[in-house]
Amino acid sequence: MIPAFAALLSAYVLSQFYRAFLAVVAGDLSRDLGLGPKALGDLSAVWFITFALAQFPVGVALDRLGPRRTIAGLFFVAVLGAGLFAAARDFVDAAAAMALIGIGCSPILMGSLYYFGRTAPPERFAFLGSLIIGLGSLGNLLGAAPLAWAVSVVGWRMSMAAIAATTALAAIAVFLVVRDPPRVEAEDGEGVGFLAGLAAIFTLRPILLMAPLVLVSYAGVAALRSLWIAPFFGEVHGYDVAARGRAALLMAAAMTLGALAYGPLERLFGDPKRTVLFGSVGAGLALAGLALFGAHSAAAALALYAAFGAVAMTYGILMAHARPFFPPHLLGRGVTALNFLFIGGAGLMQWFSGRLIEAAAAGGHSPASAYAALHGIFGALLAAATLVYLFAPRRPER
Repeated sequence: MIPAFAALLSAYVLSQFYRAFLAVVAGDLSRDLGLGPKALGDLSAVWFITFALAQFPVGVALDRLGPRRTIAGLFFVAVLGAGLFAAARDFVDAAAAMALIGIGCSPILMGSLYYFGRTAPPERFAFLGSLIIGLGSLGNLLGAAPLAWAVSVVGWRMSMAAIAATTALAAIAVFLVVRDPPRVEAEDGEGVGFLAGLAAIFTLRPILLMAPLVLVSYAGVAALRSLWIAPFFGEVHGYDVAARGRAALLMAAAMTLGALAYGPLERLFGDPKRTVLFGSVGAGLALAGLALFGAHSAAAALALYAAFGAVAMTYGILMAHARPFFPPHLLGRGVTALNFLFIGGAGLMQWFSGRLIEAAAAGGHSPASAYAALHGIFGALLAAATLVYLFAPRRPER
């Protein structure tokens, strides 16, 4: 288990890097490729949307081929995307690169959770899921101050070329180390087809009640960390590139610590649902604080961004809550269907937020008021989804 965990973790660290690096190189892309806020939002959205759409074939591949070939094979697509991004000359090149990277990263976390779900005891699933998500968030750290330093030394193109080579090594490691668990066949052939499997998943009432929170809980933290933290501190508080990198690093570190803490916290609460509610309420309060006070004090904004990053990382615990409701033969499609909502929501949030910030600037609104509105909208969506989640059952009826 340890070598396989290490190989999967190396791939997930890079997946986290890819979803976060745009915030640090946004200024370079604006200068070299002529991209504005809307285009930057669209670039980030391309990664999340292609990642989300790929979840459906990935789920089928995990159930039928297993995690080894699914993860390693598709991660080589990310290698191609990173190489193309390093050579991009315009928005179309960069968008195509982000699409390839999104597809390439799409099976990593779900393949890892599938592997844990099939090879580890059920009571260890939340711990292993939180551990890989927490340690994988080191990719957010690499995509902050270290990336800013690398870009200042060798430029963003050489930095991305080096990441492409590292990605290839990680794909090879997964292929060599991970071993597929035995395939599980459906009883009486039920639900084995693609559409039948999706129908079986999305007609489960508990999953429907979790779906709104799945859709928005990760979307806010992904949008702020991967795209808007650097522009916010630059435009509202006058931070230079290095200071923006440090702000992103602080939030990334908080996300890492928060994700790692959720495994022990879930055992303390004794219930995934209570744990998710704790994090969701805390994240909503942090967003409300940013909407009300984020423009008045850089120190307060930093503290609130860090607090939000720490408590918003309920991703793994939400997966642990949902997992017992999936039939064994649909586990791959179940976790990837939820991941479609997680990442699809993030993609929609990137798309929406880029347009909101650009429209605010075109309307003559100050950056402070534009970002206050952004934080407030994220908080309101999270609050509404949390209310629906209150009605989800804690565990399946036996």
